[in-house]
Order: sequence, then C-alpha cells, then structure tokens
Amino acid sequence: MRVHFIAIGGSAMHNLAIALHKKGFNVTGSDDEIFEPSKSRIASFGLLPEKFGWDESRITPDIDAVILGMHARKDNPELVKAQQLGLKVYSYPEYIYEQSKNKKRVVIGGSHGKTSITSMVLHVLSYCKIDFDYMVGAQLAGFETMVKITDAKIIVLEGDEYLSSPIDLRPKFHLYHPHIALISGIAWDHINVFPTFENYVEQFSTFVSLIEKNGTLIYCKADPEVNKVALMTPNPSIDRIGYQTPENVIEDGITSVLIQGNKIPLEIFGDHNLQNMEGARLVCNQLKISDEKFYEAIQSFKGAAKRLELIAKNDKTAVYKDFAHSPSKLKATTAAVKQQYPNRKLIACMELHTFSSLNATFLKEYHNSMETADEAYVYYSNHTLAHKKLAPITPEEVKKAFGSKNVTVFNHSNELFELLKNKNWDNSVLLLMSSGNFDGINLNEFGSGLVK
Repeated sequence: MRVHFIAIGGSAMHNLAIALHKKGFNVTGSDDEIFEPSKSRIASFGLLPEKFGWDESRITPDIDAVILGMHARKDNPELVKAQQLGLKVYSYPEYIYEQSKNKKRVVIGGSHGKTSITSMVLHVLSYCKIDFDYMVGAQLAGFETMVKITDAKIIVLEGDEYLSSPIDLRPKFHLYHPHIALISGIAWDHINVFPTFENYVEQFSTFVSLIEKNGTLIYCKADPEVNKVALMTPNPSIDRIGYQTPENVIEDGITSVLIQGNKIPLEIFGDHNLQNMEGARLVCNQLKISDEKFYEAIQSFKGAAKRLELIAKNDKTAVYKDFAHSPSKLKATTAAVKQQYPNRKLIACMELHTFSSLNATFLKEYHNSMETADEAYVYYSNHTLAHKKLAPITPEEVKKAFGSKNVTVFNHSNELFELLKNKNWDNSVLLLMSSGNFDGINLNEFGSGLVK
C-alpha cells in the first residue's frame, strides 16, 4: 500500500504517517515547513521530505491513497494533481475510519477533557494488557506515538470537533461512527468555524445521531448543555449513561476517590479530572473491564502532557502547565489547583492564543474565569493578532472582559516572565495555561528554575 501525505508535518498527520510506516506501508509526504518535534520524529523513521515545498511530480498514478492535512490549501498543486489523476483523497479522520471499519470504535468527544479521558482509557487498557489501536491528541508516557494502527479489534479515538480538511468541512468526530461514544462537556469554541453557540452545539447532536445501532452514549450529566444533547437527540437504539463528580477527599495534598468506604489515592486532582475519570471508568466497563481493575490501574495515571502537568515542586512551591485556553477550561483548571492547595497563594497565567480567544466579540466569554486565583495574569501578542488577521484589541478591553480585579494584562511575554521570576514563591503555586508557549518561553525550564 502506497500512501502520500500532503502536509505531513502536522501533529496528528506525522503520527499517522509513522503508524502506517510501522504497519509496513510505503509512506511519502510533503510540507512547506515542519517544526520540532515533528521534524526529528519523522526524520528518525526516514519520512522527512528531501526538500520542503509542494511538487506535483510527487503525485503519481501508483499512489493508493492521498491523505490531506488541514495545513494545505484547496489549490495545493499536489492536491490538484491527485484530483486530476482520480486518486482517492482522504481527510485525516476519514482515513482513520477507513482503517477501523472492522474494529469496535470508541470515540471521546467534548469541548474539554477529551484528551485526558482518552489518555485514561489507554492507560487502563495498557495496564490490563488488552490489545488496542488509538489516536490521542497528546504525547503520553509509555506510548511511542500518538497514533497506532494495527490489526487490533478495538480502537480508541479522541474525537475533535474541528474541520476534517480544506475540502472536507465536516467536524472530525462526525466521521468515526462510534460503538461507544462519550461527551465530556460543551462550551463554545472555534468561532471562526461555528459562528454561533447554537451552531456549535448542533455538531454534538449530530455526533450522537451517528452512534452505531445498539451503541452506548456516556455523558457528563453535570454539564447542562451535554444533558440536553444527550437526552434530546434522536437515536432510539442506543443506551445512555450519565456521570458526575465522584465522592472524594483531599488530604495532605493528595486527592482520593471514595469507593464503598475505601480511599483510592490518585495522581490527578480537581473536579474536572475526577469527572473525566468517571467517564473513562464507564468506557472501560463497556470494554469488559471491572471497576476493581479500573481503580487498580488508574492510581498510577499521572495525566497527559500539558493537562495539569506538574513541571516541578518542592515543599514550598509547585509549578503546573495546562493546555487550558477556553473560558470553561480556564475556570475549571484554576479552581482545581486552588482546591488542591487551599492554603497556598495561587498565581495563574494564561495566554490568549487561539482564533476564538483573540476575537474581540468572544472575549466576554472569559468573564470571571480566573477569579479563584489570588493573582491572575493574561498575556497576548499583537504579532499573533496580526498573523491571524484579527482586529487589534487593547489591554483595557481584555481586563474588562475578564471582569475580576485580580487580572493584570501583558503584551510582552518577557516582561511577564521577568515579573514572575522575581516573585517570592514560598507557599505558592504557579499555573501556566496556554495552547501556545507564551511566544517561545521554555515553560519546563522556567518552572524548574523557580523551584530551584
């Protein structure tokens, strides 16, 4: 099987390329630029293009499948050539489905929490030595790639609601047709694609309607929007199972879940993560894993990369980083850290980095999202605004949108991190939240330096 990737350097794309290479496929690819760590990873498997840029001569009639990444454009010369030759062109999720038609498909959807829940399920399946394929949106400890495609009978997929490709404008999770589906939460995002909240919610209703006959929907009933979608979307042949925050206690900085009077200590913490764990447990139950085995396995789960990931800590200071960027996730993550460290000062920093977060109309959605922090800092780059071709916003507009008095706004990341570096960190916690990296700051290095 010969497969060519247009825009091979993307996070998901390069992992699928590696997975197919390991399966024995003849994999080639192209891209106009590839950044680390994708560049080194595909180079180590001999998949790095000999030269950057698009070249239609790479597209030949003997190619069995072309996989098109979102980074490419509709007029990409390689795509045009493939279409002229009548080659089969797949979006990334379309090809994942093609490779999993004969598997039991588990799809984890939601505006937030889907990476964590998917990671928990993978951790438990691996602990139980069950063979499975997967696709997850973060690098996990103990897993070489973010995608695995073999002959396993089960596949676990993180179901992203963003568009599939430049020529396939369906949300990715509409293409997977799960047997077991989960929705963790619904909070408006991707406003460049879904201009109204109602339009965004509609994508999750469609997702529910696409669950296979006699399938199962697992949903977070603590989320009112999820409740509506889960209970009101027509699909009479499926079972619906709700979950919420399990009973728990925090002692000496360790969260334990209470099960039949027993305390099960966890590496993770916060109501949002505990809800995620409950969802993962119910998914695992559907895969014939008992609660006893699930709790035995989940105790060693440390979290996915950048999902309340501990950078460093000592007796007086702890530094965490998180992918949080949407208002709901920002609020949940900040509250979780404060709940875990109630007697420490919480200093929370977030970067407005996505198209939605930098949109002046959407900014008001962040109202009071960081109010549980003792000190809150919001950073955004004028350069990023210009790059995304968005209208300028002022620090005063950002501060007003966040609403709480504890918020200070920065335009220059070096000024923010210089301020943080000079603070007294005794009896404090630093939380760094972004889908970016604060314009080139090495967060691991910075956090470890504070703790030292």
